[in-house]
Amino acid sequence: MRIITGFLKGKKINFINSPITRPLRDLVKENIFNVILHSNLINVDLLNSKILDLYSGVGSFGIECISRGAKNITFVEKNKTTLQILKKNLKNLKIENYSKIYPIEVSSFIKKSDKNKFEIIFLDPPFAESTYINELESIKSLNLCVKKHLIIVHRERKTNDNLSKILKIISIKNYGRSKIIFGSFLT
Repeated sequence: MRIITGFLKGKKINFINSPITRPLRDLVKENIFNVILHSNLINVDLLNSKILDLYSGVGSFGIECISRGAKNITFVEKNKTTLQILKKNLKNLKIENYSKIYPIEVSSFIKKSDKNKFEIIFLDPPFAESTYINELESIKSLNLCVKKHLIIVHRERKTNDNLSKILKIISIKNYGRSKIIFGSFLT
């Protein structure tokens, strides 16, 4: 895995091969950022944004955001092995000052949230899990986003989660096994 562009371009990110994790492939990550930066339907500026990276794994998405000029990243990851690699990645890249790590369940983080507001929220839950929809509802009810925000959800292509009651879907893109859903909360 590598960082695609920005001031960390070309640097490697450590990851683990494990049945419990699946790293965000470079092709998928690159396409997500192409949509964020070049779609006329997206009204969020990545530069100087506050990003919430839920189920962050080794930090691939958040680290790419930092490299591209995001103000700061909040990582939420509960798996201890993955968490150690995330911390190692941030330290090796000398970007710890751009981030805060919460080593807890996503639902616990949301309940304890310090009421920061985010421009972009990225969710990459395990493909078999659908409780993330409840977490999205909590994020919305707690008003953890600025008015102009973007929600990005990484799912398996075959999943058929009904998000239409909570999100205005902007776009859905498929890349191999991955489905990326771009949206914003309904008002």
